[in-house]
Amino acid sequence: MKVLFLKDVPGTGKRGEIKEVADGYAQNFLFRQKLARQVTQAVLKQETERQEKEIKKNSNELKQSQKYAARLDGSELLIQEKASDAGTLYQTVNAKKLAEEIKKQSGVTVTADQIEIEKSIKEIGEHRVLVKFPQGLEAEVSVIVSEK
Repeated sequence: MKVLFLKDVPGTGKRGEIKEVADGYAQNFLFRQKLARQVTQAVLKQETERQEKEIKKNSNELKQSQKYAARLDGSELLIQEKASDAGTLYQTVNAKKLAEEIKKQSGVTVTADQIEIEKSIKEIGEHRVLVKFPQGLEAEVSVIVSEK
């Protein structure tokens, strides 16, 4: 019997895959656990439409990520913080603060998880930060911290 997998089934099939399986296995396990559906013309049509939507969505996400990465790559982010006379900040600049400043200054929404810094910024000066986007895209941002 041909079935369309609705979820990943280890050792048998992955979501969206159409495979031939034993009738008993399909009826007694896959269908009862709602892991698969029997392949019919209607099911094939629905799956094709779902795959087309997913491809279109992924394409749109890629375009958006490319646009954001191009906008941020090589840009400068200016941050003013209170600091001591020695140039040490009273409050560190972490990934969450950087995400807020990126949104404020460039209009690009990123999460703190997307920002890769070696350690929190604790000193006045210029620092390099990497912003990671989906599909493996990256943008390097120069963060310039000055005294308030």
